[in-house]
Amino acid sequence: MLGSRPEPHPMADPEPPDSQRLSTLRRILILAAVVLGSTLYATTLLVASTLLPQMQGSFAATPDEIAWTTTFNILATAIVTPMTGFLVARFGRRQVMIFCVTGFSVATWLCGQADSLETIVLWRILQGGIGAPVVPLSNAIVLDTFPRRQAGLVSSIYGMTVVLGPVFGPLLGGMLAETYNWRWAFYMIVPAGALAAIALHLTLPPDRPGAKAQLDWIGFLALSTAIACMQLVLSRGQRLDWFESPEIVIEACVAVLALYVFVTHSLTTARPFLNLRLLLDRNYAIGLALVFIYGMVNFTPIVLLPSLLQQHAGYPDSIIGQIVGYRGLGGTLGFGCTLLIGRLDPRVGMIIGFCLLVVSGLWLMSLDLNVGVDLLLMNSMLQGFAVGIIWVPLTVTTFSSLSSRDTPEAMSVFHLLRNIGSSFFISLSVTEIVRSTSTNYSRMSENVSPYNRALAMPEVMGGWSVDSLQGLARLSREIERQAVMIGHVNAFGMYMAVSAAAILLVLFAGRRRRRGAAD
Repeated sequence: MLGSRPEPHPMADPEPPDSQRLSTLRRILILAAVVLGSTLYATTLLVASTLLPQMQGSFAATPDEIAWTTTFNILATAIVTPMTGFLVARFGRRQVMIFCVTGFSVATWLCGQADSLETIVLWRILQGGIGAPVVPLSNAIVLDTFPRRQAGLVSSIYGMTVVLGPVFGPLLGGMLAETYNWRWAFYMIVPAGALAAIALHLTLPPDRPGAKAQLDWIGFLALSTAIACMQLVLSRGQRLDWFESPEIVIEACVAVLALYVFVTHSLTTARPFLNLRLLLDRNYAIGLALVFIYGMVNFTPIVLLPSLLQQHAGYPDSIIGQIVGYRGLGGTLGFGCTLLIGRLDPRVGMIIGFCLLVVSGLWLMSLDLNVGVDLLLMNSMLQGFAVGIIWVPLTVTTFSSLSSRDTPEAMSVFHLLRNIGSSFFISLSVTEIVRSTSTNYSRMSENVSPYNRALAMPEVMGGWSVDSLQGLARLSREIERQAVMIGHVNAFGMYMAVSAAAILLVLFAGRRRRRGAAD
């Protein structure tokens, strides 16, 4: 991944004995500070999903335009995450962690100050990029701070608290947005971020950077350009009529060219940004495909549902926050269940999880605009439960046959594809909603005509009327609502289909085997 790969990996503490001199209280305080920082980062995405309807109205944006605030945030995270090892090797783990938490807090405050669609997208990009190293660094710090014999315990505590945090963020953010406005949901994160930065400054032991590492700039820039152009094609294609637009043609050509440069450079250089030869390991290659699908289905529903529920089903922000929060609660339960099924073949856990996602997708496809809040809460919890069950066995399977010296780099690619999958599928789903809404509105409105005899039947029309402009306007709004719902049903069908495809892919994974001593 880096121009030079120092040993030990820069994510690890070059001098582990330093952690042995820490007191128990100091270790606990480090754990609390690290958990707070990483939890805030995870919470931000769910809070932003709750705020999408209000933000859309505030900036007079279309559904596909406001989705940029989420997709480009995930995209920035995907691009910067693989650079974590390089940053730690160059500046040191303590400085990177404090800088990222502080910068993330400042970017969050700027999100609340945004006064246009362009500025909120810019600050969300900054928020995702500058906060990207926080999660992988937090995990490394927790493992290095405590003795090896306590690694399982502290990893469970860290995992559970990070999953629990996003449960409360959307709930509180939704209430603040409904009482005041969406900006306060961002402002509420800033004091906690400042507290986390101060706590990290006071508790993290000083460390010095590891061996100097050089970034493979050709590989990094080529990959970043390919990802960014691909995202622009997906986000703007529907609005610009796809390849009828010169902009889309240029962006697609640049994406293909940049990807070609990245692949050829990675296969021919001695120290590539990402080592593509790791794909020769079957479990790792299948694991990357699965984590890409996992990213696709992980965040898409919580991005699509809020605008649908608020604008077309009449739900307030506080209820939408509860729906998103129940997903975090389900994730906590799913994470706990992995402790019970951990002794089984990891493929069993993944199959159970993806089957539950198929069920949740079919359930979403059966809903209409009169859906009750109880059904939405249960479906959201089921989604969270499923993704919580999948994560641990997916990670175990992916890295089961890799040598330990390849794990740090392989882990960066693993998280990179997870984030790209989220960004890709959100854009694809929004595109399908916009396309399907336009198509179905045109088809249904064609039937509103004086020559349609069914419109003269009281039992067909009910309370609707086509005898006045007001009646036609009301009927037009209802047709639009139903067209939007059909678009969302189609998107949920895509969500269900990729979940089903993942089940078939799991069957090709090999059994977990022990690594040799040479590893």
